[in-house]
Amino acid sequence: MPRKRPETKRSKIAKMLIEEYQPQSAQDIQEALKDLLGDTMEELLKAELDEHLDYEYGEKPLSLNTRNGSSKKTVKSSYGNIDLSIPRDREGTFEPQSLRKYEKDISNIENQIISMYAKGMTTRDISSHIRDIYGFGISETMVSKITNKILPTIEEWQNRPLERVYPMVFLDAIHYHVRENNIVVKKAVYIALGYNMEGFKEILGMYPKGRPWVGENESSKYWLLVLNQLKERGLEDILIVSTDNLPGFTQAIEAVYPKAEIQKCIIHQIRNSTKYVSYKDIKELMKDLKAVYKVPTEDLALTNLGIFEEKWNKKYPMCVSSWKNNWAELSTYFKYPEGIRKLIYTTNAMENFNRQLRKVRKNKTIFPNDYALQKSLYLAMVDASSKWTYRIRGWDQILSQLSIYFEGSF
Repeated sequence: MPRKRPETKRSKIAKMLIEEYQPQSAQDIQEALKDLLGDTMEELLKAELDEHLDYEYGEKPLSLNTRNGSSKKTVKSSYGNIDLSIPRDREGTFEPQSLRKYEKDISNIENQIISMYAKGMTTRDISSHIRDIYGFGISETMVSKITNKILPTIEEWQNRPLERVYPMVFLDAIHYHVRENNIVVKKAVYIALGYNMEGFKEILGMYPKGRPWVGENESSKYWLLVLNQLKERGLEDILIVSTDNLPGFTQAIEAVYPKAEIQKCIIHQIRNSTKYVSYKDIKELMKDLKAVYKVPTEDLALTNLGIFEEKWNKKYPMCVSSWKNNWAELSTYFKYPEGIRKLIYTTNAMENFNRQLRKVRKNKTIFPNDYALQKSLYLAMVDASSKWTYRIRGWDQILSQLSIYFEGSF
């Protein structure tokens, strides 16, 4: 006797649909599912009304409040528009929960629109995508209104209290083109990323109170504003700040966090100092530079920097002077053990995050205003930081070492 395939709840429903609708195409299946969803919603509403009135259909009412027919309502679903009959009661006190009174969308489209916006799709692309998938239109203006619903969430996030101490903070800016007064301008978005006391990465802010951290150009004066706002939100002390080589950065940090150690990013320094080095010399020069920043002690690094100066100062004086003039803040990492060095000598943590934010520019080369940029960056940040679920490796030992170097800060 041949074995029978085990029947599941889903297979029973599928058989019922096939017998009832005899679909010939995927579109027929969509229509069948739409009918099934509509019937299911109506049954749910009827069951809710039975519970509200405390008697079932056909039984004798227990009070003056009885059934009062139904009203028509069209809702949007994942399968298209569905016409529903919504049951009513005479006193108008029935408040359905499965489909609320003013709810007209049961497809979870709003969340999908926000998700698409987070992935960098334009309002025009989203509008077209919704029409293609669901069969009903949604204007670009409506897409914008839906995504605007996250603005209060953004404001709450940007004003949230911070921890009192962050052992390490990375500061950097990323640039976007924004339309302003009918002119496209380049704007810098100021970002602070930190490692908290538990060893997890966290974006401390991309927006200050009242407006985005968006400025015309990156400047030390604006960074001073950013740092002051971090302090206003409860961040009293930063142990180590890792930055790029922006002029005036040091003064801005020292004005707000005078006890913080400053580490300028070695990778930024290499890029800036070798910008005008000839292609035929770059390989040899980089070999000599590695002998400066990759050695185990600062004493050896200074010895090798002297050798580097003797060899290259005549040909590339700007490159040599850049390393000598910035040495105090380029060499900070030498005083710490290897585990801390790896975390602070470059801004790789920030660069990895910025790489996620740059994906926003793939489809949106120009943003219509600051708020559009703000929404896109916030959603990209939420998406990126949702993956930061692991502590920094060896964090307990790193924190123990920092507590010795920065006694009294914890």
